[in-house]
This record gives sequence, structure tokens and C-alpha cells, in this order.
Amino acid sequence: MNNRITTLLLSLVVVFHQSPVESCTNFLAGSGATVDGSTLITYAADSHNLYGELYHWPAQDWPEGSWLDIKEWDSGKPLGRIPQVAHTYSVIGNMNEHQVTIGETTFGGRSELVDTTGIMDYGSLIYVTLQRATTAREAIGIMTDLVAEHGYYSSGESFSIGDPNEVWILEMIGKGPDYKGAVWVAVRIPDDCVAGHANQSRIRTFPLDDPDNCLYSPDVISFARQKAYFSGMNTEFSFADAYAPLDFGALRGCDARVWSFFRRVNGTMDAYLPYIKGESKDAMPLFIKPDRKLSAQDFKDFMRDHFEGTPFDMQQDVGAGPYKVPYRWRPMNFTVDSVEYVNERATATQQTGFSFVAQMRSWLPNPVGGVFWFGVDDANTSVYVPMFCGITEIPNCFKVGNGDMLTFSWTSAFWIYNWVANQAYHKYSYMIKDIRPVQQALENGFTADLPKLDNMARSLYTQYPDSVRSLLTRYSVEQAEASTARWKQLGEYLMVKYIDGNVKKEKDGRFERNEYGLPAYPEFPGYDAEYYRQVAKDAGDKLKVTKTIHDKQ
Repeated sequence: MNNRITTLLLSLVVVFHQSPVESCTNFLAGSGATVDGSTLITYAADSHNLYGELYHWPAQDWPEGSWLDIKEWDSGKPLGRIPQVAHTYSVIGNMNEHQVTIGETTFGGRSELVDTTGIMDYGSLIYVTLQRATTAREAIGIMTDLVAEHGYYSSGESFSIGDPNEVWILEMIGKGPDYKGAVWVAVRIPDDCVAGHANQSRIRTFPLDDPDNCLYSPDVISFARQKAYFSGMNTEFSFADAYAPLDFGALRGCDARVWSFFRRVNGTMDAYLPYIKGESKDAMPLFIKPDRKLSAQDFKDFMRDHFEGTPFDMQQDVGAGPYKVPYRWRPMNFTVDSVEYVNERATATQQTGFSFVAQMRSWLPNPVGGVFWFGVDDANTSVYVPMFCGITEIPNCFKVGNGDMLTFSWTSAFWIYNWVANQAYHKYSYMIKDIRPVQQALENGFTADLPKLDNMARSLYTQYPDSVRSLLTRYSVEQAEASTARWKQLGEYLMVKYIDGNVKKEKDGRFERNEYGLPAYPEFPGYDAEYYRQVAKDAGDKLKVTKTIHDKQ
């Protein structure tokens, strides 16, 4: 780690001398809830059709009268065009040059409120706003103004919006084809709290006279009355209950992910298990205080959650198979003898296109203060690589156009990580033990590098801002490519070690050979006792070893 920092510093000295998405998950943390005072937002963009790549829009000046074409993020469908602004900011993924970050999860809500004549879909709202906003609060204003002026095309959406000082949740839903725009409410998460949303509206009652911490559309309550969604007093109004009523799927498939996150940071959250199971109306709070200060690494680990230690732990039923796989292939629901059942939906899931942990730091210059920890495919078997918001180039392994969902590429991180993950899904309890040490070594190395880069950038940025950006760009590009190469090496190792259900013998970190140089005979681990017992029970006499007429009596 020290060698690569030293190399970058030497190169910097030379420079000086020369002159769609389906289900998603978001977690948020205020600056007072973290170990270093940063704000945090996580996002898993989960879709069976979304390719994992890192978007980049350079800063740009636009001639007066310019227009911006809007295409639906999920499908690429042209929706219309809107006037372009005079200047747009640089964006790396979902974080811009001012460290403003936006993530989302779709809650859907009442289907009659979708307006297919609108121009702004949720994805376009995110990426257009990132190119225009300097703070989270400004981003909320831009997003709500855009849908008011141009119409809102998507269904109900929860947005995570943050900057180095504030984090907010904005929830929005259209008003149907007869009314342009959307109804919405935005709540600031207290500095000492964490929050989350996972495809279910989370804002219930909210303060009506606290603009520092809560903003909302003028008609958010009156429109609900007009549509007969609500008839009580204004102070009793619940956005979620009016516009996205709960059902089994919303609780078990959505809010359960937030609950699992909450219970990992606060010891009182098991009290809300009856709510998650649909047995209580005592709703889980929008935000909570964690029992300890949390780090960016904690949030990376939270994105790898499979309900471990809860009644929903997918490794604890027969569906996990002999290798305790914490995944279930889709569809989510299945029916047996006219009874409907559910596959659990955890935070970590196989169909993730990309995910991130956005770390926003107020005490550093923006280019180095904003760390966009980026990973592709399933967060559980991915590596979060630091992409600083001040970089000017995207690594080839993350670059748009390097492969797609129908085109395999050995230089694409998305395909390399999928290759490793899909090996692990078939022998999980074995392979995850080989994956974790490599994952942890890479991420721990990046974390160890961060203070050195911070100090370097902070001391040099005022005098040499462009060179600092070059330093950060080189670092991010090199680490992305190096970690992808290491993951490819890991995939090769797993293929050799576990081919055909066997396990190759190892000694001192190398596969064993016999005295003549040939591979040592592999081990046959078979299955665990629980699996054999289940097979014997289901197969009955079919697989039983019996005496034959040829056996000696």
C-alpha cells in the first residue's frame, strides 16, 4: 500500500515541476452518527437487466437555448426534452463534484397515480439534478421543480439525497394522467441518526411547520383528501399510508431489509419483529440513533446482509441446500398445493447491477472529500473501490460500453465479479471462506491509503488543484484495475480448487503435487449430515444399499 502511494506522490512531483431498476436498498447516516463526521448514503441498484458500470458526466458550459433529451433510465425510451442550464457539474456515478449524492428505491404506490405523459422519470431526475445541484437542499428544490414543470413519469419513489452536512429522504409519487407533477415530502435525517428505505414508502406523519427539517408539496395532504385516500386531521396525515398502503410484500420483502439494518446498529429493534411479520401496527421509525458510531466499512458490510441471526436467515432452511446458500432464484413467490409462499428478499442479492457507499466529508476539499466507494454485482462478493468525486477519468473495467448484459468481456469488472459470484452460489459455504480474505485485504488496503491521500491532497490542493485531481484519478483507476485483476485471479483459483465437486489439497498457499510432480489426489467432501438425512427421508428405499442375491449369506 505504501509503495503505490509513494509512486503516486513521485509522479505528482513530476507534474508540479512540469507545470433499470427493480428492487433497491438505501441506508443513510448523519454526520453525528459516524466515526469521522462524514455523512453516508448507500445504494444497491438491483435489477435483472441492469449492467454494472460507472457513469461519468464531465462539467460543461452550454450555449443559450440548448436542450436536453430525456430518456427513461430503465428502458432507454425517449420521453421528451427540457431546457439545458448554462453550466453543468461533473458527476462520477451518483456523486457530483460538490459531493452531492442521490440514491433511490422504488416503492410503486397507488398505480392510478402514474402519469405516462410525464417527461421526468426517476433516473433522469437523479442524473439531471446531480449535474445542477450544489447542496442536498438545492437538489430537493431542483427535483421537485423539474417534475412540476415537466411532469413525473415514474411510479412512487424514495430518494436518498445528501451532501457533506445533511442527508434527506425525499418521497414522491405522481398525481395520475389528469394532473401534472407530483406530491412529495422530504425529511432531513437528524445528524446523530441513521435511516433506510427499501422499496416501501417510509415517511409517515411529518412536521408541518419545520422547514429546516421538513419540506413538502402544498397539495400533499389536500390531494390525498381529493382522492379519498385520507380524511383525518392534517397532523394525522401519513404519506406512506395514503399513497403506498402496506401489504405482506411491502413488509416482508421491503421493510424487513431496513429492520435487519436497524437491528445491527441498535439493540432494541427486535421489538419491531411483529410489525415486520404483519402482526402489529406499531410501525418502525423512519430513523434511529445507533448504539455506536459507524464507519464507511460498517456500511459496506451492512450492504452484504442476508438476515443473518434473524428468523428470516436464508441459510437456515432446506432451500439453502447442502452448501448453505443465502440466495433464492426468482420469482419471489411460489405456490404449493394452492398455498402461496415467499422467498426472502435480503439486502445482498444476486441481481445487483452496481452498488455504492457514498462518503461525504465536509473538512476536505471537494475533489478528495467525496469518496464514492463503488462495486459491481452482488455486494456480498464484490469489492468497494474508492472513486473520488474529483477524478476525471473512469477505469476501463468500469467504463460504459465495456461489455453489456448480452456481451461478455474479460476486461469488465461486472463480468469478472459475476463469474466469481456465480461459482460461489453453487458451493457457498466453501467458497465464501476463500472470497472473504481477498475482499477484506483489498478493502482494508484502500481504507489504509485514505488518510495518506487526504493529507497529500489537503496540503497541495490550494496551489495545485489540477495536479491533485490527476493524482486522485490515477489512484482510483489503478486500484480499480488492480482489484479487478485480483478478482479474476481469485476466480481462476476457485475454478481449479473446486472443479467437479472436489477440493484440491493445499499446502503453504499452493496446490499440492505428489513426489513426481502430478496433482495430489483431491478430497471428496460430499455433503453434510443434515443434507444426507433429508435425501434419505425423501428418497426412501430407492437409494438404500441392500443385499442382493449375489451377496454371501
